[in-house]
Amino acid sequence: MQTVAYKTADVDGLNIFFREAGPKDAQTLLLLHGFPSAGHMFRDLIPRLASEFHVVAPDLPGFGQSDMPDRGSFRYTFANIAKIVARFTEVIRVHRFAAYVFDYGAPIGFRLAAQYPARIAGIVSQNGNAYADGLSDSWKPIQSYWEHPTDANRNALRILLTPETTRWQYTHGVADASQVSPDGYTLDNFYLARPGADEVQLDLFGDYKSNVELYPEFQAYFRKYQPPLLAVWGRNDPFFLPAGAEAFKRDLMHAEVRLLETGHFALETHCDEIAAAIRGFLTQNP
Repeated sequence: MQTVAYKTADVDGLNIFFREAGPKDAQTLLLLHGFPSAGHMFRDLIPRLASEFHVVAPDLPGFGQSDMPDRGSFRYTFANIAKIVARFTEVIRVHRFAAYVFDYGAPIGFRLAAQYPARIAGIVSQNGNAYADGLSDSWKPIQSYWEHPTDANRNALRILLTPETTRWQYTHGVADASQVSPDGYTLDNFYLARPGADEVQLDLFGDYKSNVELYPEFQAYFRKYQPPLLAVWGRNDPFFLPAGAEAFKRDLMHAEVRLLETGHFALETHCDEIAAAIRGFLTQNP
């Protein structure tokens, strides 16, 4: 059993909470979580990898145990959060790493990769999208907000922040919902219920448009640098379709794609399979 340390780093005045395990002289895997979660979504994965790899899982600003600065002093955009994550890796002295990107973690990780290609040793994309092919019809209400950022369209998205929707994200597409621990979505709902958290998340819904606009830039990065990439995907994800995983093969000659019979939060039901796939991937791509 590997000990997991729970730490906080001062990143230009922001307290960024993170989990860390494994030998620091081993390959580093940076775990970037998605909405509406935090680094706790990797609670089962980290112990499965830490005997061989240095694993780091930060909570993004506004999520989990990291600071949630006031919206008047901090702009909740993906570009801004990516800058914080880049500085976080510098503060903790991680200069080259493989990135596990999930959901929101994908556009953040892909921004880092496109801007700092020499830092990226490889990419594990678990339902982390970079192609229009991967966007399902579930995005239509959010896309309406992008096109018409009215108060009515913003408020229509509040249903996505309810406890029922969070639980649905975890259980949709899972063959047996009893396999999904309530710990994850219950903790997510606790964080979502904090004062001001709803407005932070609505800001990020609106800014997600900037990620889609960067898809061509991400794809150009893939074509130019050919980073090793493993796409391990819950095929029943209601947000990101399997076509988004297969699309990596268009730009990456050696992309490996594995589709699992589960939903969006694939680690909740297929952690062993994903850990084994990552272990093989990182061993083959040191």
